[in-house]
Amino acid sequence: MLLVMKELKAVIHFVCSVEFWRMALLWPVSLLTSHFQLLFQNLFPRKSNPYKRCVPPITGIKRPVCIVTGATSGLGAAAAYALSREGFHVVLVGRSSHLLSETMADITSRNKDACLEAFQVDLSSFQSVLKFKDSLQQWLLDSDMHLSIQLLINNAGILATSSRLTPEGYDQMMSTNYIGAFFLTKLLLPLLKNSPVPSRIVNVTSFTHRNVYLLIFSYELHRNLGLDKSRHVSVIAADPGVVKTNIMREVPSFLSLMAFTVLKLLGLLQSPEKGINSVLDAALAPPETSGVYFFGGKGRTVNSSALSFNSKLAGELWTTSCNLFINSQLACRDLSN
Repeated sequence: MLLVMKELKAVIHFVCSVEFWRMALLWPVSLLTSHFQLLFQNLFPRKSNPYKRCVPPITGIKRPVCIVTGATSGLGAAAAYALSREGFHVVLVGRSSHLLSETMADITSRNKDACLEAFQVDLSSFQSVLKFKDSLQQWLLDSDMHLSIQLLINNAGILATSSRLTPEGYDQMMSTNYIGAFFLTKLLLPLLKNSPVPSRIVNVTSFTHRNVYLLIFSYELHRNLGLDKSRHVSVIAADPGVVKTNIMREVPSFLSLMAFTVLKLLGLLQSPEKGINSVLDAALAPPETSGVYFFGGKGRTVNSSALSFNSKLAGELWTTSCNLFINSQLACRDLSN
């Protein structure tokens, strides 16, 4: 009885929150809009769609190196396995060393030729991300590999039902879903630019537009990198749609079960193995592909929301994010001194 009352209290508290109504109203609208675009494309095919997949060449490097964040479950684990099958040396990034070991064991049991490496990283902590960058560089040197990476997939994300701060003073959900991805991308950009073959950043905005900041950042980074013609680093956003993962683990179980049941009845709920298709489309798109938004699998793209193309907001977000990055660097330097 006490457990039932506790669950009921959690449901009422969450239903009264802003996050619930954002999920209940905005996400279905975004989801239906994206699927309507796919339907329109099926009726009136565009010459530019679909994009065909191609694996990066390995000239000058042993294997192309791919980094997948949030790789211990769901989409991240599915992406790590699929890319290992494509010949990538996959670097798994996650918060739990135990889950990283389990994921590596699962991948190698299904793919004996998989080349894997794992790093325990807390993306909500700049210190942890900075330590990972240094450890990654040292691993590349120790392994006698080219000091570069060819693919970065920013997939890690959480859905927090309550506001809480990280030790560095950032909102936990914002830090994990966006700030950590921004910091990691900034720190690893030199390794991406150092690649002897075209490299790519894929930002996963999973559960349909839940991370508009990451989407805006993707387009702004695409514009900035487009100014540097000497080094080809492409940036692509990918939305796998509704995938049954543990991202809703903080949502009261009754509500998450009801949501998944409705989505399944509508035929919209996917497994990670199927939902990963749009991410793989983005990761393996032709090298010249950049600044697009993959959704629905089969190499298809759609137009994201008007808000994601707001240049004024993009400029403000970029400036603020860069200032946070610089301040975090200074804070780490002070701590080390």
